[in-house]
Amino acid sequence: MLGAGFLWMSLWILAVIGALNFYYPPLIIIALGFSLAWTAEVMRNVANLTVSRVISLYYLRGMQSNTQFCFQRALTLNLGSACLGSCFVPAIEALRIVARGLNLLEGEDEFMFSCAHCCLNIMDSIFRYGNGWAYVQIAVYGKGFVKASQDTWKLFERQEMERIVDADITSAICFLTGVCSGSICVIVVAAWTARLYQNFTATISLLAFFIGYLMTRIAMAVPHACVSSYYVCYAENPENRLFDSTIKDRLGMIKSGRDVVVPTPRVPRQFTAT
Repeated sequence: MLGAGFLWMSLWILAVIGALNFYYPPLIIIALGFSLAWTAEVMRNVANLTVSRVISLYYLRGMQSNTQFCFQRALTLNLGSACLGSCFVPAIEALRIVARGLNLLEGEDEFMFSCAHCCLNIMDSIFRYGNGWAYVQIAVYGKGFVKASQDTWKLFERQEMERIVDADITSAICFLTGVCSGSICVIVVAAWTARLYQNFTATISLLAFFIGYLMTRIAMAVPHACVSSYYVCYAENPENRLFDSTIKDRLGMIKSGRDVVVPTPRVPRQFTAT
């Protein structure tokens, strides 16, 4: 997937150069940027589905799966769900960040409280129908994206794991890794262009950051899929002998009040009743 991403981004750069000859180059370049981001997300999710199937079948059935077969399955049977999830999951993750920010401000201003309340209502309904944890069930059972999202969240609710998965920082680590990689690309490219092509330093540096970030995000699909598979497989069968007591002990600490978890803000119960 990294090789395919590199080739596609090389062609994409040529398309950006050609867009300068159109009537509205900025609009064309913005559209190409969204197209590349979605394509890279699809590639990342294909890798995610492949790894999720390999890991999940081992935890759930004790099977040693063929990685090539899982990759072919992700590119055929599960490709539609990967494309659909690539449109919605990044937006949902962004909504989670907004909800966290508004939750910190809601007690200071009435307008911000209204915004936070509205955002939390939207998040509570959307998150059940579209989340990044769904890729595990898509990979294992071939479910659709929405159905897999609903079933996965029901598993978390049944095992009372919502607070643990809400506090998971794997997505944040993958995001920051991409930002660090993009920043390194900017430093290298800016040092070169500032010396030879100074007029294009800002433009080329921005493209370098964008490409470096997306390539790293594709690579980080492997650890992200492993963590997601562990959580979802545990929720489906917590008595499996392959699991240790890590999650069970954490749940016990949360219930006893000995562990501090900062969950994703959700609608308070007093509002859901109305």
